[in-house]
Amino acid sequence: MIDREAARFLVRVIRSRYRDHRTELRELRRHIRPGDVVCDIGANKGSFLYWLARWSAPGRAIAFEPQPDLAEQLSRLCTTFSLDNVVVERRAVDAASGTRTLFIPDGHQPGASLLEPAEPNRPIEVQTISLDDYLPADRNVSAMKIDVEGAELDVLSGAVNTLRRCHPLIVLECDRRLATLDKVYETFELLRGLGYSGSFIHRGRLLPLSSFDPERHQRTDGEWFWKSKDYCNNFIFRSSAAQA
Repeated sequence: MIDREAARFLVRVIRSRYRDHRTELRELRRHIRPGDVVCDIGANKGSFLYWLARWSAPGRAIAFEPQPDLAEQLSRLCTTFSLDNVVVERRAVDAASGTRTLFIPDGHQPGASLLEPAEPNRPIEVQTISLDDYLPADRNVSAMKIDVEGAELDVLSGAVNTLRRCHPLIVLECDRRLATLDKVYETFELLRGLGYSGSFIHRGRLLPLSSFDPERHQRTDGEWFWKSKDYCNNFIFRSSAAQA
């Protein structure tokens, strides 16, 4: 008999795998091999982490989650489901290691960000770490999922050496609603400069990044525009070096 927390977690991971993030997880599944090291950056409630841990075992799944209550919950759930290859890091991934303010919107944990939102929030101080500082030179990472509510460019800027060395598959949320459109394009350019080519997900299909038009695919019409089926904010980047 599993408890309520574990039952909710199971529903969440199944819904993510077979409905909400079917395309993203399908691409990760094709790429990850047993024994790999993978990173879940902005692990939140673990809907990606469960699958990353299973597919990479007996390798290592590193979950970065700076919200203390969510990090504790992830640790409990990993024990409950015997995900022994998971390391939960209670730090935010950033361009540099140190401390920063994390802003948690009132009543909306998934929206926590290092960028201050306009809506009411609860600020807390958190430890930050860059991936280049965290990952030793002999640690090869095959895949990264990044969902950090607008701070993607900072995460990637602190991981340039790791990306050059490991060429991981990157599943990335990137959204003009959370960052500026300039920051979105800077993020794409950074990855292009490192030899990555991108795709975006539209209604479950992967389309080339060259077809992405923010005025069409991230339109801001209506009160809940980001919930539209045609709103596209999830991207997949592959390194040409890894495919060679």
